[in-house]
Amino acid sequence: MTTSEKLIATEQRLGANNYKPLDVVLTRGEGVYVWDTDGNRYLDCLSAYSAVNQGHCHPKILAAMIEQAGRLTLTSRAFRNDQLAYLYEELAALTGSHKILPMNSGAEAVETAIKAVRKWGYEVKGVPEGQAEIIVCADNFHGRTLSIISFSTDPDARNGFGPYTPGFRIIPFGDAEAFAAAINDNTVAALIEPIQGEAGVIIPPAGYFTRIRELCTANNVTLILDEIQTGLGRTGKLLAEEHEGIEADVTLIGKALSGGFYPVSAVLSNSEVLGVLKPGQHGSTFGGNPLACAVARTAMKVLTEEGMIENAAAMGDYFLEGLRSMRSNIVRDVRGRGLMMAVELEPEAGGARQYCHALKERGLLAKDTHDHTIRLAPPLIISREQVDWAVSQIEKTIG
Repeated sequence: MTTSEKLIATEQRLGANNYKPLDVVLTRGEGVYVWDTDGNRYLDCLSAYSAVNQGHCHPKILAAMIEQAGRLTLTSRAFRNDQLAYLYEELAALTGSHKILPMNSGAEAVETAIKAVRKWGYEVKGVPEGQAEIIVCADNFHGRTLSIISFSTDPDARNGFGPYTPGFRIIPFGDAEAFAAAINDNTVAALIEPIQGEAGVIIPPAGYFTRIRELCTANNVTLILDEIQTGLGRTGKLLAEEHEGIEADVTLIGKALSGGFYPVSAVLSNSEVLGVLKPGQHGSTFGGNPLACAVARTAMKVLTEEGMIENAAAMGDYFLEGLRSMRSNIVRDVRGRGLMMAVELEPEAGGARQYCHALKERGLLAKDTHDHTIRLAPPLIISREQVDWAVSQIEKTIG
């Protein structure tokens, strides 16, 4: 057996069977490339679900992590540390946020937002205790905690885990009139992804979020945008909300907030919503720890100072142009914004996973989603030459 085969066998023998990864065992990464234990190199077109927007093992983020790890890693929030205030300042300056609450995973950021807007609804808006409702969209993906899967419409994520958390109203994604009809006196918030990534990179109609923003403002509803995947440059803007020129009341970021080095997420908010939280009402032992803050500060700096967001916009347009020019009888649709793209195949093609396996053999790593869609999201540092190579491999695979 090869090293890879031995490691895969051990995973299958000892690990919970809650993932179905491609059978490639990665051991090293640099920039847009990763290598497996057998020495094969691959162009990474998943970026750990957009957690490594800055590329694998960015040297400046690595240096910041090593330096901070040698000084102080964790104090808990029982004490203050000398990195948290700087992270607050830099995130506020970058995003215009008035209040920030750091957490670890994206799901924790979502749970934090749900708790905060419910409390805001009771204490500020005047919703009767226990009656708060949050509008969410069908085919959403916000994480896998119990409350979050309670409003999932994905049977794999939801079935078998009840009883479920109440208080959520599910409507179709991209339908502003359905949104308007769902609002009532108990509606405290709307929780929406700017682009539905797990659903297959589903982009709403133009003007959708402009209308959602108007409806939320008119009805005193808090607009929460889950930018954990779409944010931090992925769509060619710092935040995807910028494509329609709106501002959310609460923005959730994570994944690329640390450049893939460490679990870091944050709730960005106006003062009114996060202002309802008082000491002892919410927190996390690791949230806002000095190691996380130092890593996140540097991850943000390289993202903005090295032109990665602008490159995502330019290379995203170029990549999409290449994908749309492919000759293939099995492609139903090509869509995307920035470097968040999808190639949807015809149902008779037999499913996207087999093509992801074939792409792996050609040295390109991508992930299937919703049976018939190949999702593509390379690091934001990808070059034209690398895009050309990727398009050629995809065309050879599905042409």
